[in-house]
Amino acid sequence: MTTRERVLRMSVEQPLWRALMGYRVLTLVYAVGLFVSAYDEFARPWIAIGYFAVLTVWTFATLPRVASAAACGRRFLAADLTIALAGILLTRVADSAAHIEAGSPTLPSIWTAGSVLAFAIKGGWRWAAFASTLVAVANLVHRGSPTRDTVHAVILVWVASIAIGYVVEVARASERTLARALEIEAATRERERLARDIHDSVLQVLAMVQRRGAVIGGEAAELGRLAGEQEIALRTLVSGGLTPVSRVSEDAAEGALVRAVEEADDDGPLDLRALLAPYAASRVSLAEPGAPVELPPASARELAAAVGAALDNVRRHAGEQARAWILVEDEPDSVVVTVRDDGPGIPEGRLAQAEGEGRLGVAQSIRGRLRDIGGSAELISVPGQGTEVELKVPKQRSRGIR
Repeated sequence: MTTRERVLRMSVEQPLWRALMGYRVLTLVYAVGLFVSAYDEFARPWIAIGYFAVLTVWTFATLPRVASAAACGRRFLAADLTIALAGILLTRVADSAAHIEAGSPTLPSIWTAGSVLAFAIKGGWRWAAFASTLVAVANLVHRGSPTRDTVHAVILVWVASIAIGYVVEVARASERTLARALEIEAATRERERLARDIHDSVLQVLAMVQRRGAVIGGEAAELGRLAGEQEIALRTLVSGGLTPVSRVSEDAAEGALVRAVEEADDDGPLDLRALLAPYAASRVSLAEPGAPVELPPASARELAAAVGAALDNVRRHAGEQARAWILVEDEPDSVVVTVRDDGPGIPEGRLAQAEGEGRLGVAQSIRGRLRDIGGSAELISVPGQGTEVELKVPKQRSRGIR
């Protein structure tokens, strides 16, 4: 059985949700304990008892909602923060003025930080800043004046929640990057496995059919020629490999479960070899460097299109049986592509005559393309000795084209 690699779900965010569940329960117990210990100092303890009853039911009933980012929606966050703010404001109604002036905690106490942390984990530092600001305003209204202890607590919650929100955003970005790297690695290994299998079976059979067809002749020769073309096309496809794709998290709650999305290639250079590879055939040989020949997308596409136009001219004027050779040279300051054929060549003055008759294949499809990207096209043809087209694109000039 073939073993294939898969990207597993992974998340550094999920433990934060589990910790938040425990935090809410523990801080609820802590807030109730503070109230019980200072029960005699409350002016209207029945208000506090009613609030803690609601807070207890809400905390335990909503534990599944803080188990993951998917379950923790915006409506829940708004309701949760509303209950925390209501508890802060109710403290002045339930507690005595003397107790408040002495620095007593609010009814929800540090349970309020759990609501702010939920905002931070769900939406990042911006959401955390919003929630912590509302909590700060509620605390200032409760105290009536900004005391040192109140300001200290507000700043602590504000800074901590924003820091945690920022860390969550960085963690998510790291997960996406790691997931993309793992997917590309898995795709590369799968490509290598397929390349080995294809090389050991299909390519060898096609090569044998091509050789045997050439020896037998007749209709078998045509069959061998077709097998040779398919061998080249398949070999090009295998050697080209898989196009890397971007990976994004399908579900932030479950971590880096990835899916493929199309990625535009206009942001970086293209490998000219990949654009020229489809032109290789049984009667078209392609010679290229072993390293990537990178050009800006516009330059690479126009240069490849000019090569295609040159090959079209070979088929049109030299015949289907003519052979052609493509040579790619990656020089320090430029990229040079030479297209040569073994056709009858172009008679002297024929190109000028063609332009006069309105046939602009060479003038526009080849020279015009190269001129637009800052390059040049030179055509050398000797009657009876074939034609050679040299396409040259300066690297420095082409980098500025977008």
